[in-house]
Amino acid sequence: MYRTHHCSQLTKADIGTEVSLAGWVDTVRDQGGITFIDLRDREGITQLRLERHDDAALAAVAHHLKPESVIAVTGKVTARPDGTQNPKLPTGDIEISVAKLEILNIAETPPFPLDDAGGERVNEDLRLTYRYLDLRRPKMQKNIRVRHQTAKVIRDYFDEQGFLEIETPALFKSTPEGAREYLVPSRIHPGQFYALSQSPQQFKQILMVAGVEKYFQIARCFRDEDLRADRQMEFTQVDVEASFIDREGIYALFEGMLKRVWKAVLDVDLPTPFLRMPFVEAMNRFGVDKPDLRFGLELVDLSDTFRTSSFKVFQATVAGGGAVKALNAKSLADVTQGELKALEDAAKSLGAKGLAFIKVEGGEWKSPIVKFFTEAEKAELTKRLNIEEGDIIFFAAASWERACAILGRIRLDCAALLQKRGRLTIRPDDWRFLWVVDFPLMSYDEEQKRFVATHHPFTSPVPEDIALLDSDPKAVRGQHYDVVLNGMELGGGSIRIHQPALQKKVFEDVLKIPADVVESRFGYMLKAFTYGAPPHGGIAFGLDRMVALLCGTTSIRDVIAFPKTQKGQCLMTQSPTPVTEKQLKELHIRTVQPE
Repeated sequence: MYRTHHCSQLTKADIGTEVSLAGWVDTVRDQGGITFIDLRDREGITQLRLERHDDAALAAVAHHLKPESVIAVTGKVTARPDGTQNPKLPTGDIEISVAKLEILNIAETPPFPLDDAGGERVNEDLRLTYRYLDLRRPKMQKNIRVRHQTAKVIRDYFDEQGFLEIETPALFKSTPEGAREYLVPSRIHPGQFYALSQSPQQFKQILMVAGVEKYFQIARCFRDEDLRADRQMEFTQVDVEASFIDREGIYALFEGMLKRVWKAVLDVDLPTPFLRMPFVEAMNRFGVDKPDLRFGLELVDLSDTFRTSSFKVFQATVAGGGAVKALNAKSLADVTQGELKALEDAAKSLGAKGLAFIKVEGGEWKSPIVKFFTEAEKAELTKRLNIEEGDIIFFAAASWERACAILGRIRLDCAALLQKRGRLTIRPDDWRFLWVVDFPLMSYDEEQKRFVATHHPFTSPVPEDIALLDSDPKAVRGQHYDVVLNGMELGGGSIRIHQPALQKKVFEDVLKIPADVVESRFGYMLKAFTYGAPPHGGIAFGLDRMVALLCGTTSIRDVIAFPKTQKGQCLMTQSPTPVTEKQLKELHIRTVQPE
C-alpha cells in the first residue's frame, strides 16, 4: 500500500502517528534549511516538512521536485508551530515530518495553471486537449464528484420505489423520422446499418408489455446534431417508464426524485408540488415553452387593440390570423445603438423583418410608428404595459407562434442587459421548477405538408380530444409534460399510446406514414401491443443538464469527463480520424469527399 491515509484525513488527534501518503506535488517552498511540500490527492492537501540537517539527500530530492510530480512519503504527524496553522484546510493544524520520500513520476511543466482561477483564463480548446490535467483542477474534481453523487441518489431513489435498472441496446435500427442518427455499418450484413440509439423509447415500452412494470436506466444516447453549451452528440439521460400510471403519478414520482437530489447534493429543500403551466400560457406569457420564472418581463397580447388600427402592419397581421405582441423592458430606454442592433439581429434570426420599438424618454414616446397610433390606442398601451419614463417597448407582429418566439428571445436578451446594468437580479440558486403541460399533440409542417408529432408518435392524446384526430388534429392535446428549471428543459415525457388500433391510426391516418413503412419500422411494436400492453408512461431527464445546474455552470462540457467540442471533436484523442482502406473494404463501404 502506498498510503495509510488520504490527504484530508489527518488532524491533531493523529499527532505522533507514523503515516504514509501519496499524491501529486501541489507546491514546493524552499525556506532556507527547510523544504515544505503541499501534497495533493483527490480528497485534499497535506503539508510535508523536510529539514536538510535530518537528511540532506532527502531534502535535495525534494528541492528538485516539480509541481504535479507524483510521490509517496512516510513520516510522523506533528503539530504546526504556533502562527503557521492554516484554518482553510482540514489538515491545517498538522504537517508530516518526512522520513522517507519516493518519487513515482516526475512531471513536465503543465501547459496551463491547474488552480481554478488560472484554468479559467485559458482557452477551452487547450483545456480539452489536456483534459487529464484540466480534470485535476478543484472545480472539475468537484463537478465529477457531484455527478457521481447525483447518479447514486437517483439509483437509490428508484430502487426504493421498486424500479428495476435494465440496460437496453445501444445498436438499434434506423428511425429517420426523428433526430439525425449515427449509422453503424454491419460487416456481417453488407449494405445494412444499425443506428446508435437516440433514446431507449421503444425498448422501454416493450419492457412494459413484458410485464416489468417499473423500469429505469441511466442511459447513454447518441444524436448527430449541432452541438451547443447544453447539447453533446453523446449524452446521458435518466430514462424511466412505469405501467399503470397516469400523469399525476408521474408528477409525484419525479418531484420526489428531484427533491431527493437537491437535498442530498445541495442541502436544499425544494417545495412541492411544482407549479404547472399549460403550453399555450407559457408561450403567451414568456414566448417559450421552457420559461425562466426568476424574473418578470412578461409578454402582452395586443391583437384586440390593433384589430381595427390605422397602423396597417399590425391591423393586417391580426386580420390574417396572426398576433401582435409587446414586451415592456422596464428602465431599458438607455439601450445603446449597438445593443439595439444586436436585439434586432436576434429578432431577424427568428424570421422578423425588423424590431419595432418605442422609447419613453423625457416624457416623450420616441418611435417612427407612434404617429400611426390613436390617442385611445396609446392610452390602452400605457395601461396594459404599465408604460413609464425610461421604458422601452418592443413589438412583434407575425403568426402567433413566431410572434411569441421573437419576443421570447428578446425577453431573455433584455434581462441580460438589465442584469448587466445592475437593475435586475437573477440568482442561479433561485430554483424555479415547473411542469409545462397540455402541449399540442401534432404540429403542421409546411415543408412536408403534413402533420408531425410534437413530442413523438407514441404520445397518447388527452382522452377527451381523441375524437378530434380526424377533424382537427392541431387542436388535439397530448399527454406530454416537460419539467423546466430556470429556462432549461430538464426532462420530458408522456403517457403513451398502448392500444394498437389507436397507435396505427396515429401513424397512418394522422402522420400519413405509409402502411408498409409503419410495418417495417414499428411492426414488431404494434404486434407486441396486441398481446396485452398495459397503460404506461414515462420520462427522460438529461443527467448532464441537471448536474450542470447543480454545479452552477452553463456548459454541460464542464460536467462530462471527456466531452466533444462544438465541432464534434475530441481534442485529446484527436478524433474523429480517417480509417484504412482495409477497414472500409471489410464494411463494404466507399467514402466520397465533399466537393
